Amino acid sequence: MHTLLKWLTPLIGIGVAIFIVMFLIDINSSKKTKYLEPFQLESVVTPKEKSKIWLNHFSDTQRLGYFYPVNEVYIQTSLNEKITSKTIYKLSASLIDPYQLFCLKEELNQHKLKYFLKRDKLGVELDIYSKDNKKLNSLVKVLKNYQIIASVKLYKKDK
Repeated sequence: MHTLLKWLTPLIGIGVAIFIVMFLIDINSSKKTKYLEPFQLESVVTPKEKSKIWLNHFSDTQRLGYFYPVNEVYIQTSLNEKITSKTIYKLSASLIDPYQLFCLKEELNQHKLKYFLKRDKLGVELDIYSKDNKKLNSLVKVLKNYQIIASVKLYKKDK
């Protein structure tokens, strides 16, 4: 076994060396290779029908030989609609313990109001923005049962 390994190792080394030499000769051969032209992909593109979009007018002008220095667009709107004023109210409350937060979330789910909670080191502060003042005032009364102090203020009034 020892003599087999003694002769097998050099034979493998010589075989690898011959392979490398043959590979290098094949790569660097002086044969002229016929260079092929790059492959030309021919495809037929069917033009899409242009839809009548008002912005396409600006892209056509450059093809026609002239273009506008500034794209000006005139839009007319009908202002016949009655603009109503919107009054938005804000309910704010500060929460101290997790039980108050749990009770508050349950009440908010019952009243179907969206809310914003802001957490910091001092506790949790709740903000609710709504147009319905009666709903917010009824929520304040319910929150007093859980010893949560809340107040409703006018947040924004549009004219």
